[in-house]
Amino acid sequence: MEYMLMYWETAEDEACRNDPARAGPYWAAWTAYIGALQASGCMTSGNGLQPPATATTVRIRGGQRQVQDGPFADTREHLGGYVILDVESLDQALEWAARAPCAATGGTEVRPVEPPPPGITPR
Repeated sequence: MEYMLMYWETAEDEACRNDPARAGPYWAAWTAYIGALQASGCMTSGNGLQPPATATTVRIRGGQRQVQDGPFADTREHLGGYVILDVESLDQALEWAARAPCAATGGTEVRPVEPPPPGITPR
């Protein structure tokens, strides 16, 4: 079964990305984690995301399109990336989620992937 692991990082986690003193350990932890996922053979896809300040949110209200720069909600944690895993059980997905570098500071959300609706073929 496929699960999406969404990595929620704090602002402090995100600040590590470009801080010369902290970027090395930050990226080393993620490189090791993603490398372990790839080596296990269960990771089917995934990406890191640019900071929330680069986001654009679109809503339709009253039939009108509203475009807002920035993330949907003002929260203490931001979606930093995601992976799709193909594993046998939720327990296996939760095990990988607990190993994510952000699990100790932000969190990792795990959701089953919804199969495509009839007539839609995934790429």
